[in-house]
Amino acid sequence: MANDASAVSDARPSAVSNGALADPFSPPADSSLWRKNFLLGAATASYQIEGAVNEDGRLPSIWDTFSAKPGKVLAGDTGAVACDHYHRWEADIELLASLGLEGYRLSIAWPRVMDAAGLPNRKGLDFYKRLLNRLKEKGITTSVTLYHWDLPQHLEDRGGWLNRDTAYRFADYADLMSRELAGTVDAWATLNEPWCSAYLGYGNGHHAPGLADGRFATQAMHHLLLAHGLAIPVLRANDPASQKGIVANIGRGTANSDSAADQRAAHLFEVQHNAWILDPLLKGAYPQDLFELWPGTEPLVLDGDMQTISAPLDFLGINYYFRTNVASDGAHGFRDVPLEGVERTQMGWEVHPDGLRDLLIGFNRTYRNLPPIYITENGMASDDKVIDGHVDDAQRISFLKRHLAAVDQAIKAGVDIRGYFLWSLMDNFEWAFGYERRFGVVHVDYSTQKRTVKRSAELVAKFLKERKAQA
Repeated sequence: MANDASAVSDARPSAVSNGALADPFSPPADSSLWRKNFLLGAATASYQIEGAVNEDGRLPSIWDTFSAKPGKVLAGDTGAVACDHYHRWEADIELLASLGLEGYRLSIAWPRVMDAAGLPNRKGLDFYKRLLNRLKEKGITTSVTLYHWDLPQHLEDRGGWLNRDTAYRFADYADLMSRELAGTVDAWATLNEPWCSAYLGYGNGHHAPGLADGRFATQAMHHLLLAHGLAIPVLRANDPASQKGIVANIGRGTANSDSAADQRAAHLFEVQHNAWILDPLLKGAYPQDLFELWPGTEPLVLDGDMQTISAPLDFLGINYYFRTNVASDGAHGFRDVPLEGVERTQMGWEVHPDGLRDLLIGFNRTYRNLPPIYITENGMASDDKVIDGHVDDAQRISFLKRHLAAVDQAIKAGVDIRGYFLWSLMDNFEWAFGYERRFGVVHVDYSTQKRTVKRSAELVAKFLKERKAQA
């Protein structure tokens, strides 16, 4: 990824034209985002965009299975075609490059690159080699996530993330990919959002594989984090020039009142959403408050596991979307108390950029070994329409501007943040919400696969061009 932004003198414009001051997106002249080595890119995920689920030896994933079950995904949508990126990747990279985006975060589809015996699938590997080589030719920084939720179904059939063996199979997968793709990847992330994989997949059943048991969630999380820890030394050995890290989604929890019970509820919300992942990674232990919230769910931890999980990181990816307001549930937990009169996205999520700033500053205080941070996902869903060939996504423009300002505020408060990836490059399969929710800065017509650049993407491109032009 990009070099240390804090180590380079400011590369902001010495003067800003009236046009730039009036621009609805460009940051103010004193923003850290004007630094040329602050990486600004976009992100996608394999199952959400690739399609071609039955081509060139790809095996079924848990999301193929889950989305095929009636009632699991809105409108019965699946990722079978998605954005057809598997066939349209060259045009999509040209689009990415035309916007001036400096980085691209993608994920590898595990079922596309290995067979059930763990042997390489050359056609699948070749797809990613072509993709990454083209990105490097374009001068685009490459960030590769090994696991963005599409576990091979044959591993789920053997217990999935409830089976400790899956962690070792993941290490084998990381070994293959880092040997095959060494030199084309600037940054490796082991996992994307283990909270979602563990809690939504095994705790409440809203995501694949659709299991719902509190003890399942904590055990799945332990095996996910163990998989991460086992993979880090493999990645270091095979591709030493690249950076290695993990991506966590974080959530801001605020109390509905000043009462001690509600304040405790907000604390417990952030424990289960943030500390559940970050404490084992950065402190080598699970937060004990988690088991006050979820009593009797302690995972089986073997000797040496926590040392493996807490291997040093080169970076931490942070995904942030919204704030949750909570109150005490009268027992040992919390309940959501949605606020009225606040701005929300198409997902129903509250727009709250201050939450991102506050969490980043808080983590910097809490974790003395906090690695450099990249905002690996931030964005919003809106019901975008193409009108006369254009998409005017005004709410997204405002959203991005305010969240980038929050990132700048965190940097100025001392947090080492080195880049920001828009979620997402293009509209795509939004998991259990299918194709209804549009997160892209590029519109996709799913009937024709036509891409239309939204106004938000145009303004990001304009800012990047302005920044590049500065002496």
